[in-house]
Amino acid sequence: MHINPVLEQLGAYPIATVHERARALRDAGKRVIDFSIGDPREPTPEFIPAALKSAVPTISQYPTTAGLPELRRAIADYLQRRFGVTVDPATQVIPTSGSKEAVFSTPLAFVDRAAGDSVVYGTPGYPISERGARFAGAAVTPVVLTGDFVLRPGAISAFEWERARLVWTCTPHNPTGAVTDAATLRAFVDRARTADALFLSDECYTDIYDPVAYPDGPASVLQVAGPGAPGVLAYISCSKRSGMTGYRSGAIVGDAEAIDALKKLRTATGTASPEFVQAAAIAAWSDDVHAAERREIFAAKRRVLRKAFAELGLVTVASEAGLYLWIEVEDDLEMTDRLLAGGVVVSPGRFFGRGGEGYLRLALVPGLAECEAAAEVVHELSLIHISEPTRRH
Repeated sequence: MHINPVLEQLGAYPIATVHERARALRDAGKRVIDFSIGDPREPTPEFIPAALKSAVPTISQYPTTAGLPELRRAIADYLQRRFGVTVDPATQVIPTSGSKEAVFSTPLAFVDRAAGDSVVYGTPGYPISERGARFAGAAVTPVVLTGDFVLRPGAISAFEWERARLVWTCTPHNPTGAVTDAATLRAFVDRARTADALFLSDECYTDIYDPVAYPDGPASVLQVAGPGAPGVLAYISCSKRSGMTGYRSGAIVGDAEAIDALKKLRTATGTASPEFVQAAAIAAWSDDVHAAERREIFAAKRRVLRKAFAELGLVTVASEAGLYLWIEVEDDLEMTDRLLAGGVVVSPGRFFGRGGEGYLRLALVPGLAECEAAAEVVHELSLIHISEPTRRH
C-alpha cells in the first residue's frame, strides 16, 4: 500500500506513547494520575449540554461552513467583553471544529508549495503547527525557544522572514504556559505585515490563567491588530474555557480576506460544526461566570503542584497561564519513568520538539484531590536527593 510520505516521516503522535503506557498501568489495576493529555476532568457546566440537547433537530441537515449568525455574534460579543475589541461577525469570524483541526488545515488555504513558502513556529510547541505545514507542502522553519520560552520577531532571521508565508505563535503557550505580552504581539504584527506574511496566534488557553499573575488576563493579538485585523488571525476554543473538549468547538477570528479564503477551503472539505454543537457554543461564549470558576480551579491545582516540585528544588518555568506546568529537570525521560513508576503520568519535554529536552510537561487535568495525591507521590519517590538542575534562563 502506498502511504503519503509525510505521514510516514512524522510517525506516531509522540504523546500517544505515554497515553498507552498509562492505559497499561490501569489495565494492571494500578492507580494512575494522568497529567499527559490536556483533557480536563471537571464536568461541563450543565447549561451547556442542556443547550445542545434542546437544539438536536428532528430532521438532520448539513450545517453551513459559515456557521450560525447567532454563534458568530456570540463570539464577537465575547471578544468585546474580554479584550475590548470589535470584529464584524459576518466577515471576520468562522466557527471551527475545535482549534486542532483549524491549526492543522490553515496552511492548506495559504501555502504555495511551488513557491517554497515557509511556515514559522516555535519549538518546543504544539506539534500540529508543524504537521499541518508539512501536509500542505510548506517548508518548515522551527525556531528553538529558550529562557522564558516566548517567541519574538527578532528570533526569526531576515532570510526566514523573507520566505515566510505563515508565522505561528501560541499564547498562553503549549507546552510551557509562557505568555506573550501585547508589545511583543504588536511587534510581530508590524514585522509580519512588512514581510507580507500572515501572523497566526493560537489563543485557545487565553481564559486559563492565574488571576494574581495576570489580573486582566493574557493579551490577544486582536488588541494590537487594529481595525479589521489585516494580516492577522486568532484561534480560540471552548475546549478548556468551558470544559467542551469533546464538543470540538472553536473559531478563527481576524482578517476578513483570510477568513473568506478559509471559508472556501472548509466548504471544499465539508468541514463544519453541527448546529446543535453551535447552540452549545453560543451558550458557552455568552457566559463568563463559569469560565471564571474553572479558572480558579486550575489556579488551585497549579499552586499545589508548583509547591511540590519547588520543595524538591525543581524550577517551574513560566506556567502561570494556560493548562500546563513546565518543570525543569536534568533528564526528562528518566524523570518521566520515575514518576510513572509511582503512577504519575507526565510528558517528557522533548516530545514537543527541540528545546524541550530537560523539561517535563504536566497538564492540569486531574481533579484537585488527585493533584494533591500526585504531590505526595513525588515526595514518596525519594526525589529529594536530585540536585537543582542547571538553569538555562
